[in-house]
Amino acid sequence: MIIAFDRLHTLAGQVGMVDGGFDPLHRGHIEYFRSASQLGAPVLCNLSSDAYVGTKHPVFLPEDQRAAIIDAIRYIAYTHINRYDTETVLRELRPRYYIKGADWRGRLPPAQTEICRLYAIDIVYLDTVLESSSRILRDYSFPEQNH
Repeated sequence: MIIAFDRLHTLAGQVGMVDGGFDPLHRGHIEYFRSASQLGAPVLCNLSSDAYVGTKHPVFLPEDQRAAIIDAIRYIAYTHINRYDTETVLRELRPRYYIKGADWRGRLPPAQTEICRLYAIDIVYLDTVLESSSRILRDYSFPEQNH
């Protein structure tokens, strides 16, 4: 179910939140979602907007398409397109778990760590990094077209 920002508070304390651009989506993301679902709470995917993804690289799949695809994955119960920032979503949602890849250990922004401490949100790091969207895009090249 794709959920709007003004409805996030209805899920407070009930969900595990994963977040990212997922552009492009790859098998490492699916493993991340699967592992997150094993924590026992429904998983909400806080999907980065095109505006944010565009600061990292050109958007490969527009946010509405990424949201529809992610929302169809069986491990994801809710999908939210983040039009703000992660800190704002954490304050509004107050998830039971904030779930990140192990590569974020020691690199989580201090503001996010403080919000989690303030609202008793458990930060969970999962060791599921198998791929990198940035690497996939960097290595991708368009085949030459023969006319």
